[in-house]
Amino acid sequence: MNTTTKGVVRGITANLLEIRPSGPVRQNEICYVSSDGASLMGEVIKIIGETAYVQIFDTTRGLSEGAEVTFTGERIEVTLGPGMLGKRYDGLQNDLEKFEGVFLQRGQQSAPLDDDSKWGFRPLAKAGDAVRAGDWLGELSENGLPHRVMVPFRWEGSFTVRDIVPEGTYGIHDTIARLEDEQGVVREVTMVQKWPAKQTLTVYREKHRPHKLMETGVRIFDTMYPMLEGGTGFIPGPFGCGKTVMQQALAKQADADVVIVAACGERANEVVEIFTEFPELKDSRTGRPLIDRTIIIANTSSMPVAAREASVYTAMSLAEFYRNMGLRVLLLADSTSRWAQALREMANRLEDLPGPDAFPMDLSATIAQFYSRAGTVTLHNGQQGAVTFIGTVSPAGGNFKEPVTESTRKAARCFYALNQRRADSKRYPAVDPLESYSKYLDYPEFAESLAQSVGSDWITNAKTLQNLLIRGKEAADQINILGDDGVSLENHIDFWRSELIDFVLLQQDAFDEIDQLAPLERQRRMSRLVLEICQMPIPFENYTEVRPYFSKVINTLRQMNYSRWESDEFNNYHQELSRILAEKATEMAV
Repeated sequence: MNTTTKGVVRGITANLLEIRPSGPVRQNEICYVSSDGASLMGEVIKIIGETAYVQIFDTTRGLSEGAEVTFTGERIEVTLGPGMLGKRYDGLQNDLEKFEGVFLQRGQQSAPLDDDSKWGFRPLAKAGDAVRAGDWLGELSENGLPHRVMVPFRWEGSFTVRDIVPEGTYGIHDTIARLEDEQGVVREVTMVQKWPAKQTLTVYREKHRPHKLMETGVRIFDTMYPMLEGGTGFIPGPFGCGKTVMQQALAKQADADVVIVAACGERANEVVEIFTEFPELKDSRTGRPLIDRTIIIANTSSMPVAAREASVYTAMSLAEFYRNMGLRVLLLADSTSRWAQALREMANRLEDLPGPDAFPMDLSATIAQFYSRAGTVTLHNGQQGAVTFIGTVSPAGGNFKEPVTESTRKAARCFYALNQRRADSKRYPAVDPLESYSKYLDYPEFAESLAQSVGSDWITNAKTLQNLLIRGKEAADQINILGDDGVSLENHIDFWRSELIDFVLLQQDAFDEIDQLAPLERQRRMSRLVLEICQMPIPFENYTEVRPYFSKVINTLRQMNYSRWESDEFNNYHQELSRILAEKATEMAV
């Protein structure tokens, strides 16, 4: 570590310091400022002439000009190794459970891994093998998941395995292999390595477009606007519409190996719920506690608002690490609006040229660059891994035209717009079915994958349902303007067809043990059933007959949603539905 460059604080604006260094420093370099016996960590975010501008990740109360600064020569790094699953970190990867007391002390830090932990290691490589950065040398089991020990990502060139330890139990800092480079230099490998958080981890053979559906168990996602493994999406919406609840449902139910929750903006009730609830929840797929495959990164109240961006980069770096093990990672960030506000705050203090709403001019590029780190990759050994990223955006007043929402819309492929009116009418999840979209529906690779795994009619059905909803919205507008008597009977039928789709497919009860998780086969069968009913030619005498008929159909189908799949109760409601449809068909025949 380079500690030769010193510096002196020459100016203080909140957590932004102007520092005069004694030697060369570089962008994003880490430094430590001495203050009342504590060392405050900071990052160089701008260099102008002989002045380095540094953001401090702690309160600067009591700090004065003339304080001594030590530059490390390193950038913000994440420590990668076994023992991270189930951890609760802050934005700088400090293990929060190692801190004592309710309030954190200034400059307090903790190791992200347990240095004394032992793991059962099994070699995958052998002496004489040719390897390179990112290749798997061995593996161990962490909370039921395979954890691969890899050649350090920073090493360049090819190496030959000189020797590797036999199967057994080792500490994370023990040497497990020795590799010889092309110049004959022997290097030692442990289970731990480090990587710059703001640098994309690109040690893989190929990156390609997502094509495989990521099952979430949420009907409006899977059936209507699917998210793919390695895809990107975001959930914008005003306060109280259920952004955080939606992300928690995805964390509990999504078909992913590892879930990383980055609470980069929320530090109140939502985070407390995650801390207390996840250890108690059982993973429906493994039977283990859900926290065993989850990493939580939460900004603490002692971290300044302007330092929130560290959280999202730390979370993404951890996600890329597990992706390079051939695992499927789901990264959830709540809320990226707070990250963007942190960028705005620092840009304003630096007196940078402001863009719309005083956000930085390069806001769109920054968001796009971050979202581009998600994706599906093929590793050197032919295995595949994926990072799926879903963020939330909290536009002021629910204005989707504000810069953060608009910039994110350009970068993400899925748009799940939360609607205040739907939330007020208790139609949860409050995703607006007409404003939302998934660009993956137009991917030919996705259509081919669905045809092989689920059925060739999945995308066709999704688009048919969307068209019926559009017609229903148009009919509802006509009825609201002209009244029941002023519109045609077909308008009433179109409206109630859309209500049928809404109540049965779009709405879901997150508190019901059965309805909270809808497997793909159940979604496929129910969507086909709803479409069959919507496409039945049912001539009514007048509009007063429409509502009672559809109300009975909707109530029966909703009871089917609350019943275990193909149980006696489910089949009884299915028979009741058949009876209702048959009675109407008999009336038509008469």
